[in-house]
Amino acid sequence: MTSPNAVPDRMLTRIGGLLRQAESTDNEHEAEAFLAAAQRLATRSSIDLAVARAHVAGRQRRAAPIQRVIPIGEPGRKGLRTYVQLFVAIAAANDVRCDVARTSTQVYAYGFAGDIDVCEALYTSLLVQMVRASDQYIKSGGYRSATVEKVVVEKRLGRTVRRRVAAPVAPVTARLNFQSAFAARVGKRLAEVKAEVVRDASPAEAGAPGTAIALREKELELTDFYSRTSEARGTWRGASAALTPSADARRAGDRAGRVARLGTAPELGAPRGELPAP
Repeated sequence: MTSPNAVPDRMLTRIGGLLRQAESTDNEHEAEAFLAAAQRLATRSSIDLAVARAHVAGRQRRAAPIQRVIPIGEPGRKGLRTYVQLFVAIAAANDVRCDVARTSTQVYAYGFAGDIDVCEALYTSLLVQMVRASDQYIKSGGYRSATVEKVVVEKRLGRTVRRRVAAPVAPVTARLNFQSAFAARVGKRLAEVKAEVVRDASPAEAGAPGTAIALREKELELTDFYSRTSEARGTWRGASAALTPSADARRAGDRAGRVARLGTAPELGAPRGELPAP
């Protein structure tokens, strides 16, 4: 009998093929279809693993949740919070919980190994696209005609007066708003695909635990592992919480997130390369 632990490798191979197909097409509709297919496979893998774990008994080795540290970037780099936002959005669609370092330089991922592998593959591909798309937006100068509202503090007749003024959007503000909106849109797309797959999941074989029960058991196992392992204090507020809002840049980022395609990921399981600077 094949061990349940072999399932993630087969699924990751298939997902990697879809990533390469998404990268090779210039057709936005095809790219969208490959993205949806990749997420369906990732979600289906999770469902299959959950059902398989429910059957494991006796001497069989049972898969268990793990913690993995995901490096995001070097301390002091600007924009790491939007990188974190992208990974957390992907993780939410793949049954992986996250704690975020105070400096946003790394994420602590909690989940089953196959699920975390899928998150890393998707993140590596989508991160390259997010950075590339935001670079193109900044170089186009499209943000220069927009303004943001700022509070100016002045002294008038011995009193402190605050008033709101319209100010030009700084390039860094435009970039961060663009990337934050991109990450949010990608997260919504992946969540929609996951919900569709879970909704359409076929019942387990007669006499075996149902998919819903298996998924619930998996969730409880991960929740228990997280509560025993996590040392987090407080809740990560997300990238947008610290941003000066720029509606124009966010609209541009949202549009890019809607048509983002998965780029070719490195060989799965190989050491990760350096992430691009924000």
